[in-house]
Amino acid sequence: MAATKDGGSNIVILAALAANLGIAVAKFIAAGISGSSSMLTEGFHSVVDSLNQVLLLFGQHRGKRPPDEAHPFGYGRELYFWAFVVAILIFAVGAGVSIYEGYTHFLDPEPLRDPTINYIVLGIALLLEGTSWVIAMREFAASKGDAGWWQSIHKSKDPAGFIVLFEDSAALAGLLIAGLGVWASHAYQDARLDGIASIAIGVILAAVAMLLAREAKGLLIGEGADPAIVAKVRTVVEASPAITCVNHVRTIHTAPDAIFVAISADFHDQVTMGEAETLIEGIEDQLRLAVPQLSSIYIRPEKRENAAVFKPAGPA
Repeated sequence: MAATKDGGSNIVILAALAANLGIAVAKFIAAGISGSSSMLTEGFHSVVDSLNQVLLLFGQHRGKRPPDEAHPFGYGRELYFWAFVVAILIFAVGAGVSIYEGYTHFLDPEPLRDPTINYIVLGIALLLEGTSWVIAMREFAASKGDAGWWQSIHKSKDPAGFIVLFEDSAALAGLLIAGLGVWASHAYQDARLDGIASIAIGVILAAVAMLLAREAKGLLIGEGADPAIVAKVRTVVEASPAITCVNHVRTIHTAPDAIFVAISADFHDQVTMGEAETLIEGIEDQLRLAVPQLSSIYIRPEKRENAAVFKPAGPA
């Protein structure tokens, strides 16, 4: 399953990378010919998106390194770090350049030129970005199952898929705004409208960046497994006749498809230490069969009255 997920993420990222590289060159050429601020902004947007996809691929590659003495649980969470860097890049470079370029163009608009080349490039870009967006949408829809879109994004532990989906959605919105800006500038003979379109594109990118940063931050800090997985772990452990009570099950994702679980369980008093070791090994084998994502399992025999109670934090 992990290989399939990684393969799906790679297809999404590579499709987006191929589209953005070609589009960026076309946009810069169109901006140079027409003098359009929104087209120049879109060119920078595509360059940033291309860099983002390279960083995500780099993060996936680095995250597959095996555990070692310095990182005994592996390097899987490095992908989360690069996902956070991507969000910062979208905000600082993508949104920042867009808003700055739009503002300067609004203050000092360039004379209007023939917009034909802009419309041609925007049409090609819409086709390429739309193809990338459809691929990202299909991959994410297949992974989310019956859950809602926003719920799936919030609970997803693999940022590559939803980052590309958000990037492509923002790119499509940016293309439509850029096209509207070019048209309005010529329709109303006011080049400042093109600058306003650039600012609007920047605002969209800033909103997407903040949303992605929020999701990436949660993954980077450490998020627990899906409640359904926690419930399955508890059910498997409780099924052992030697256990009287499962005190708590605590999990954390060490990679998109790897989970560390710590279990506190109260064993029957008559179970000896030697018997407990054998029982724990058997439970661990059952857990790995039931939940293949479990990469590390720790089971601690502990009296119910001595187990630390986990109390969720209240509202900030």
